[in-house]
Amino acid sequence: MTQPVLTAPVPAIDATPEFFHYEDTGCEVSDSCLNCPLPQCKYDDPIWYQRNRRLAKDFQVMTTIQLENLSVEAAAERFSVTVRTIFRIISRCRNATTDTPGNAAGQELPALAA
Repeated sequence: MTQPVLTAPVPAIDATPEFFHYEDTGCEVSDSCLNCPLPQCKYDDPIWYQRNRRLAKDFQVMTTIQLENLSVEAAAERFSVTVRTIFRIISRCRNATTDTPGNAAGQELPALAA
């Protein structure tokens, strides 16, 4: 009967070398990844980032409409969009603030620059 041959574990080839300088360049949200206000990296889930960035813009439009008491037509002209787009913005903002499953309610909405 033969005995199994024991081999030493193979060291990882792609192990991080010591004393290697990794530059933390950040992105347009933050100058540094270590100081980023987002709950997750925009590069980890680009769809999440795009959705929340659009929602932040929508909330800015809604705030302007409410503060200046604009009509839908006046808001469409002010933001150079169609009346239908203003209705879509209003709908997205309403859905984000309701407590129905699948919406952004209960999740932290980052204040992203428009």
